[in-house]
Amino acid sequence: MLATLAAAPALSEIKSGTDFLSPDMRRQQADENRNPAFFWVEQGRELFSRKPAPDGQACSGCHADPQQSLRGTAAHYPQVDAASGKLLNLEGRIEQCRGERQGQPAFGYESPELLAMTAYVASLSRGVPVEVKTDGAAKPYFEAGKAFFERRQGQLNLSCQQCHDGMVGQKLRGDTISHGAGTGYPAYRLEWNDVGSLHRRLRACSLGVRATQFDYGSPEYLALELYLAGRAKGLPVETPGMRR
Repeated sequence: MLATLAAAPALSEIKSGTDFLSPDMRRQQADENRNPAFFWVEQGRELFSRKPAPDGQACSGCHADPQQSLRGTAAHYPQVDAASGKLLNLEGRIEQCRGERQGQPAFGYESPELLAMTAYVASLSRGVPVEVKTDGAAKPYFEAGKAFFERRQGQLNLSCQQCHDGMVGQKLRGDTISHGAGTGYPAYRLEWNDVGSLHRRLRACSLGVRATQFDYGSPEYLALELYLAGRAKGLPVETPGMRR
């Protein structure tokens, strides 16, 4: 049965994906010793301190005290890069720094290295409320993401909105439908038995409605990521999250 189109909930009504987990999964997510995603965080911490080349500079060379200097950084992504005018998520900013500051080739989207580095940097903002900009230079991207969220797609002719506004709290393949807040990504999903990015999850959703799967880091998914972050304003960053 197809869901009818529901009015978008007020921002104060948007809930984190954690609110839809079982009590045991919530406890596991909060426990660094039980949440498997913290293995990726530790790998990212090691990468952050490692020189990419003998004569190169580690990330810690610029960010000597990341627990302080990068605290809250992830809560402001995606954001528009002032120099290029392009929308960058946290992965994109890390890749930009790697190329421009370290003179190294990109890790590549969904690579173990980029997932680990992103998980580590985002984890430094755990508990900080999401506060992305959706006006000014970001407004066209935000509006594009909103249009994507509301547009019916694929052979099933479904929109993101129909599930994540109209069917919140209902069950789908054993999982509870949430508001689609991406505050826990990169996250460890039980169905993956692995850590993955938000864009991996978006691609899975596109596949689920038999719609076009856009590339990792595509303009379409970046705009949608910004829109989801805008909906999640005020919710805490939860990376590394756990999801079913």
